[in-house]
Amino acid sequence: MRMTTTAFLVLVAGLTLGARPDSRMIEWPYYGGDQAGTKWSAAADINRDTVGRLDLAWSWKPNEKPLPEFHTQPGSFENTPLMIDNVLYVSTPYNRVVALDAESGRELWAYDPKAYEAGQPPNGTGFVHRGVAAWRDGDKLRIFLNSRDRLMCLDGRTGEPVETFGAQGAVSLVDGLKWKVDPKQYTNTSPPIVFRNLVIVGNGVADRLAYPKDPPGDVRAFDARTGKAVWTFHTVPQAGEFGTDTWDEESWKVTGHTNVWAPMTLDERRGLLYLPVSTPSNDFYGGKRPGANLFAETLVCLDAATGVRKWHFQTVHHGIWDYDLPSPPNVVTIKPEGRAVDAVVQLTKQGLVFVFDRVSGKPVWPIEERPVPASDMPGERAWPTQPFPTKPPAIAEQGATELDAIDFTADLHAAAVAELKKLRLGPLYTPPSAQGTLQRPGIIGGANWGGAAFDASTGRLYVKTSNQAHVARLGKPENRPSEVEAEYTRLGDTSAELNGIPLLKGPYAHLTALDLNRGTIAWRVPFGDLPSLRQHPALKDVKLPDRLGAPGAPGTIGTAGGLLFVGGGDGALHAVNTDTGLDEWSAPLPQRSSATPMTYRARNGKQFVVIAVGGRTNAELVAFALR
Repeated sequence: MRMTTTAFLVLVAGLTLGARPDSRMIEWPYYGGDQAGTKWSAAADINRDTVGRLDLAWSWKPNEKPLPEFHTQPGSFENTPLMIDNVLYVSTPYNRVVALDAESGRELWAYDPKAYEAGQPPNGTGFVHRGVAAWRDGDKLRIFLNSRDRLMCLDGRTGEPVETFGAQGAVSLVDGLKWKVDPKQYTNTSPPIVFRNLVIVGNGVADRLAYPKDPPGDVRAFDARTGKAVWTFHTVPQAGEFGTDTWDEESWKVTGHTNVWAPMTLDERRGLLYLPVSTPSNDFYGGKRPGANLFAETLVCLDAATGVRKWHFQTVHHGIWDYDLPSPPNVVTIKPEGRAVDAVVQLTKQGLVFVFDRVSGKPVWPIEERPVPASDMPGERAWPTQPFPTKPPAIAEQGATELDAIDFTADLHAAAVAELKKLRLGPLYTPPSAQGTLQRPGIIGGANWGGAAFDASTGRLYVKTSNQAHVARLGKPENRPSEVEAEYTRLGDTSAELNGIPLLKGPYAHLTALDLNRGTIAWRVPFGDLPSLRQHPALKDVKLPDRLGAPGAPGTIGTAGGLLFVGGGDGALHAVNTDTGLDEWSAPLPQRSSATPMTYRARNGKQFVVIAVGGRTNAELVAFALR
């Protein structure tokens, strides 16, 4: 049965866990607030007039720790919970699922998939997990967890595995891939997405894995009741499929990655699924995969029921910068030149914003192919042009010259310029090099998995971005470990710093409001601070800006109270005025923020704002409410 977002909200409010309908509740039933990923809430009890009374309401700790017997340790706490019928559903760094009372934070149940028994994931993030998905089968609530190489279905009331799903509540995510994969090299960080009776999953792949037939990025749909595989979309096209001609020398036969690790979104009414696809293997050298490489770094629209491609747009041709599409596409309706357009917006690490008609794939504003620098690496055939939107403007600093060197003091400026002279500098898309290329934005972006929040009443999109550079230096793989068989790979220290001080000027993060009706920037302000930089001995007597900027991947949410809530890697939670970008309120957090927040109104009529902070042994879920 087709179920709209509104119908789902009414149903879960009335039926989840056997509860009676309660009009006071405003839920957060999806990772992005809704299937469209707007990260927007109708809750307005906390508003510009009342936000000054916001205070800590409760907190909850996962209490996870290193497990020497498995050589594991929990990573950053990056979860955005769901709230359905007064219950929060949380996934922890170790991939446990925990149900909490939404009013008190009291633990109701916990399920442990024992993901740590397979050892530490071989990716750069380690053990992290950003969310779960919910689905209603009649009067039964199901919670779906994609943990490493398994997809699990849990009873929302008890946390017990649903025995009729797959084998005792789980299906293998490596069975049915286009080639055999070591389960220990397959992982997941973002939640699945559910359409009708299908649960749809991408996967995560460690960037450091680079060998022929490394884990592929196949996107697959499973029957939500039985776990039976229903359809597969090959993000690297296979024999007879559209796009194989973009993989020269038949490199489609052996190239992996090209996965969808970021959250997916839906036009639920039309049954259109939007995939933000990432970079192929190897991330920084493409000599073994010549060609444009569809569907890498491509926004792909699929028929959610069948997996059939409807349209696509490649945002980076032959990617060699690790410029994955990191953000969930925002499914929006805007009014450019006064005409209503059902659109989809894709943010990028490189700070570009692509806006398309979500049905046809036609760009809302022209996109130009512009020449970019050539590579000087042996065997590398970098693509000669890349696509640039003419609107909206870029939302992140791009490229670097010596003029961008820090100027806190004359001595630091001179030292930074000396370091920059050792590196290859240039505009956006300057290729990685043996010399070492200063790449800005770096691999964190720009935008990242925190994505953006959209206000349908104003047509504004709000996004937090980072301004960090990194060094892309290529060389022969050191010691040639078994998981690296690339001819060239990124080597050495990637930080673009001078004894802990960035080489380039800040601010190092911004919060931006985009007017999508005009394709313009409404406002852009520095966001957050860097206490470690402020306390650096070399800057002891230097007058620094009020906000240095806090780089980080987490994003922002918005509410009908005229506020944005964002941590974004800062040491505080901020409530920001949507009209001006100025803080209306902020409060220190017990640890650095590590997740995108969420908000809801509980059954008791109280609105809460919840955010995950910290990681490892210091992870904590913190809830604020009006006192």
